[in-house]
Amino acid sequence: MKLGAPIALPQFILAATPLALIAATPKPPDLGPNVAVFSPSMPASAIQAEIDRVYAAQRHSEFGTLRNAFLFLPGEYTVDIPVGFYTEVIGLGASPDDVRIAGNVHADASLPRNNATCTFWRSAGGFSVAPTGGTMQWAVSQAVPFRRMHVRGNLVLNQHNGWASGGWMSDTLVDGNVASGTQQQWISRNSEWGGWTGSNWNMVFVGVPHPPAGEWPSPPYTKVAATPVIREKPFLMVDSRANWSVHIPALRTNSVGITWRGGETPGHSIPLSRFYIARAGSDSASTINAQLRRGMNLLLTPGIYELDQPIRVARPNTVVMGLGFATLKPVNGTAAMTVADVDGVSIAGILFDAGEALSPVLLQVGEEGRHAHHASNPTCLFDVFFRVGGAGVGRTKANLIIDSNDAIVDHTWIWRADHGSGVGWTSSTSLNGLVVNGDRVIVYGLFVEHHQQFQVLWNGDAGRTWFYQSEIPYDPPDQAAYSSAPGVNGWASYKVADSVTTHEAWGLGIYSVFRHPDVNLTRAIEAPVKPNVRFHHMITVALDDKGEISNVIDDKGGPTSLAPHRVTPKVAAFP
Repeated sequence: MKLGAPIALPQFILAATPLALIAATPKPPDLGPNVAVFSPSMPASAIQAEIDRVYAAQRHSEFGTLRNAFLFLPGEYTVDIPVGFYTEVIGLGASPDDVRIAGNVHADASLPRNNATCTFWRSAGGFSVAPTGGTMQWAVSQAVPFRRMHVRGNLVLNQHNGWASGGWMSDTLVDGNVASGTQQQWISRNSEWGGWTGSNWNMVFVGVPHPPAGEWPSPPYTKVAATPVIREKPFLMVDSRANWSVHIPALRTNSVGITWRGGETPGHSIPLSRFYIARAGSDSASTINAQLRRGMNLLLTPGIYELDQPIRVARPNTVVMGLGFATLKPVNGTAAMTVADVDGVSIAGILFDAGEALSPVLLQVGEEGRHAHHASNPTCLFDVFFRVGGAGVGRTKANLIIDSNDAIVDHTWIWRADHGSGVGWTSSTSLNGLVVNGDRVIVYGLFVEHHQQFQVLWNGDAGRTWFYQSEIPYDPPDQAAYSSAPGVNGWASYKVADSVTTHEAWGLGIYSVFRHPDVNLTRAIEAPVKPNVRFHHMITVALDDKGEISNVIDDKGGPTSLAPHRVTPKVAAFP
């Protein structure tokens, strides 16, 4: 470990970043200059100074290059934690109640007038917070995981009723009320609270023991009593002997509520010594792949990894975890990562950012033509996010392709940028967000936006989706550039292939923001009419005054409209 100047307290040493302090005995892992590990013995003023330093850099850095993680060892803290872009705040206990923070932990609107619609790419998980004033503000939109949290008070999901377009909550307990307010959509999975108030367009509750009263469409609540199958996201943990490990939660079926009600989440732990700890700027795809071939798991410390070839995950049960929105960027027109058709791989907490050279795919899970069953030990993707453009020109044909059977996706945002750098119909290009070829693939929390053809193309059989949010592309220049077949305007946002016999989805919202006149979309969802292809609770909304979505699903629902007043077509069930 690189050491800075000594400080007054001998029980701490200083990592390469100023005030990134960790306990001296036993020696902690070297997680690099962008990870601050805090101990309850450290002065609160020193912790606060480091938090403030990072937030000053990350508060408005929507497309910046910095990546940061704050890790809190078990104990009590009194601090104020504003969570900026590309910042992850993590408690290192076996239970969220092992790390207890008194004070504010908050995500704030990043745009004027309390507008949180661009409050992206930040995360909180694994600790409890007693918020100052009794209410925690978490004003967020896409790609903001809120996992394994205990809010000892109330939670509000917007800032002073400004716009917000989130969001995600799982394995979380809120003692008081959750006020969603102006949130356009939200998914809560396996979470508990004293109460929930608010609704807007599409609110989904899966495995929540006490969902709010009311039924679709008014209020627009979609309630699924139990989560059919899930494994919670792996997490870093430090035990009472200061041993570091990664905990792998057990697979659960038909689950309701949080995993840690008994104190700890069932599962098994892998010592951190069995992880290769990678550093952006010094590690390459070649050095990482060499460690994976040795049988190591992979921990990607915060940073941007420019890759001249894919990271190749081939061993069953491999864990690949990113800290602080670790970002994988292919630079030679390859995939960023490929995962073999094997059991039990976990990919967690990674941002995939398309490079300027056209990639065929950013993340490939499984192998084309392979048909092995993995239901007893599926590959799982947690908080995997994708971006094409925004930080610069990006190009890919597809972002995520899933060929493995039985795979589980637990929260993803797959985004072709509508603002930022390199944005344009012919500059940053992406045909599809998600392509599913495997059978029995399931997704919780599917956010896919602005791609140039089908946002989601589902070719595999027996797939299921709980919650879907999608804005179709803003920037088709004219209808000729945006037509999927003769007489069909645009590409449906969510497409189930004609060959599919079984599919089911709950809680879908598709929105239009056309920037050019005379551009329309014939249908938001396109699916074959078969008895076992079923959709529940769908809505379309026009967010701007140009164009329309002509139908919700196939020829059902009718058109969106803003004039003379807003029309938001809803379809309760299909067929």
